[in-house]
Amino acid sequence: MRSSGSGKSGGRGNHRGAGNNRDQKQGQGQGRPSKPRPEERRYDVGPGASPEGPKSGRGGAARGGAKGGPKKPQQRGRSAPATSREYETRAEERNRERYAGKKDVKLPKTFPGAEQEGERLQKVLARAGYGSRRACEELIEQARVEVNGEIVLEQGKRVDPETDEVKVDGLTVATQSYQFFSLNKPAGVVSTMEDPEGRQCLGDYVTNRETRLFHVGRLDTETEGVILLTNHGELAHRLTHPKYGVKKTYLAHIVGPIPRDLGKRLKDGIQLEDGYARADHFRVVEQTGKNYLVEVTLHEGRKHIVRRMLAEAGFPVDKLVRVAFGPITLGDQKSGWLRRLSNTEVGMLMKEVDL
Repeated sequence: MRSSGSGKSGGRGNHRGAGNNRDQKQGQGQGRPSKPRPEERRYDVGPGASPEGPKSGRGGAARGGAKGGPKKPQQRGRSAPATSREYETRAEERNRERYAGKKDVKLPKTFPGAEQEGERLQKVLARAGYGSRRACEELIEQARVEVNGEIVLEQGKRVDPETDEVKVDGLTVATQSYQFFSLNKPAGVVSTMEDPEGRQCLGDYVTNRETRLFHVGRLDTETEGVILLTNHGELAHRLTHPKYGVKKTYLAHIVGPIPRDLGKRLKDGIQLEDGYARADHFRVVEQTGKNYLVEVTLHEGRKHIVRRMLAEAGFPVDKLVRVAFGPITLGDQKSGWLRRLSNTEVGMLMKEVDL
């Protein structure tokens, strides 16, 4: 009976013991927090993270800051994570320490004289009208360009258009923003840029120019032919200065017959009221009966000089045309037409007056 009682009691004991185990598990279950919802999960990562690691099961993704994870609220007793401003400050301090004392990096030179200021020579030549930059590079390759008296052999040389003297084939290049024109002035046009009396003047032919131009010398109102317009003050001054003796050539229509020694008399000098006037060259171009077309070249620029010389010699001028001013010739340019001088012509003008 004891044995059976003990068996029953043992059975009860086992049953009670199993119940106690379930109670303990339930007790443990009640003491442990229930599984949090996703929005309540904590992600203890960063400088202030708990050494015990993450509290809920998002795994490594949570520790690494999974995309879309909720922000961890700050808790009392724990240091807040570093702000972005503090992080940037520390990064800046590290970079400053890393690069402190290092020398500035120098860029490699692409051509001799790269550290100099100024513009590339081929660009200056192209702007002056010598063709494309490639065409100007070919001029340099052919050793046809010189700067300040020295032939340039390397590409990319830099020059200062304001101070450096650039030449192509021995002729000076107008490297600055200069303009040069030749006008075939008609008869009746006044040799001024403006006329207060309202007469037709040189300025009427360049009204559409942005840069102010001025005329080089003068022509009588009734005299036709070449007159130069430019904004290069020094060139204009030298072209009209007696020191440089730039020659001008005229065609004059006179009525003969003329003596054979007329040319000699003009070259020897004709006495005028303001002194002697001498021609550099004289020749008969054409004769039709008593009508003569003669060519007179001289370097003086006094007022009405050709008309006064021929009139004093006994041959008043019916019509006078200036066909050349230094190296600039009239050619087939029509009356009243304005044309821009070529680079070669500008170079020849400058050579005439040592520019």
